[in-house]
Amino acid sequence: QVHLVESGGGLVQAGDSLRLSCLYSGGSFNYRSMGWFRQAPGKERQFVAAIGGSGSRRFYEDSVEGRITISRDNAKNMVYLDVSSLNADDTALYYCAAGLAASYSREYMYSAETSYPFWGQGTQVTVSS
Repeated sequence: QVHLVESGGGLVQAGDSLRLSCLYSGGSFNYRSMGWFRQAPGKERQFVAAIGGSGSRRFYEDSVEGRITISRDNAKNMVYLDVSSLNADDTALYYCAAGLAASYSREYMYSAETSYPFWGQGTQVTVSS
């Protein structure tokens, strides 16, 4: 049974940086792509970033690229999301998700929620100005 637990969220100031962490349990971590999604108040959940099983392939939503870095440590079953220059638009519930495979044949699959059958409960990030 795959289980995901996010941590690292909280109340931060605009301009700050933070690291979100996600602990994976359930085996075969390096055989799964991992993704981060977020849901702002009153909005639909959206893709933020994804990383393949080996960590060599990374994908980002266009609006956050340059400010956000996704990484993973397969020895620790951890995936991370580093966010810099936080602004009010980053206020959201951030979800970690585990995919069905280490890699996908089409790039769009990394950003599709349907590619991720396993989800954490989320960690809240609130940015104050």
